[in-house]
Amino acid sequence: MIYVTSDIHGRFDYFKKLLKKIKFSNKDYLFILGDVIDRHHDGGVSILKWLLVQPNVQLILGNHEAMCLSCEWLFDEIRSKKDLSTLDNAKLKCYMNWRHNGAEPTMKALREETAEVREDIFDYLKDCPLYDTVHVGGREFVLVHGGLGNFAPDKPLSSYEPFDLLWTRPSLEIEYTGLFVILGHTPTSFYGTQYRHRMIKTPTFCNIDTGAAQGYFPMMLRLDDMKPFYLTEADTLPN
Repeated sequence: MIYVTSDIHGRFDYFKKLLKKIKFSNKDYLFILGDVIDRHHDGGVSILKWLLVQPNVQLILGNHEAMCLSCEWLFDEIRSKKDLSTLDNAKLKCYMNWRHNGAEPTMKALREETAEVREDIFDYLKDCPLYDTVHVGGREFVLVHGGLGNFAPDKPLSSYEPFDLLWTRPSLEIEYTGLFVILGHTPTSFYGTQYRHRMIKTPTFCNIDTGAAQGYFPMMLRLDDMKPFYLTEADTLPN
C-alpha cells in the first residue's frame, strides 16, 4: 500500500501512533510531504534520525526543511560561538525567518547532536526532492508540500520555482487541470472550522495537513483507495 502524510511538526509520538494504526510494514511505502520539523518536542530531529534508516519512506521537502537548510551554517562550531550581530543581512534574514516559524526546539536539538549526525541529517535533507509523482491504482498523483503556485496546465513540474512548491496556499477554487495533487502546508482548519482535523478533497487536489502545528493530530491518506486515517484521543492513550 502507498500512504501519504504531511506536516508532523515534531510530533513523533502522534506519527508513530499513525504508523501503528495503518499497520505500516516493509511491504508498504510512505511519502511525507514536508515539515516534519519545528514547533513541538525536539523539533522533529528524532523523526529525521528515524528517516535516515528507512528504506521505504520518502520525505518531500517542506518549507520548514528549506528554512533549516538555509541556516546550515548556524551549526558550524566556529559560528556557534560567535555573536549573531556578526551575521550579514542575508544570513540574519534566514535565521530570523526560521526562528519566527518555530525553529527553537529544532535548533536546540541539532546543537545537542554530534557533528556527524548533523552532517548526515543535512546531507539527507539536501537529497530530498521538491515534488514527486506516483502511479497508484491507474491514477497519477503529484506529491508536493505547498501546491503549484503560478499554475499553468501546460507547465512542466520541473519549471516551477521552489517558492511556488513550498509556500503556496491554494484556494479551494483552484483547479490543477489535468493533474491530481496531494499537498499539505496549509492546515485545513484555515479554510473553515468545518474542516478541522479533516482532509479537504476537491476535484483536483487533496489537502492532508490536519493541523499538527496547531496541536491537532496529523493524518494518513492511503492512495490505493483514497481512504483517510485519523487519530482520535483514544488512539493516543498509553497502551
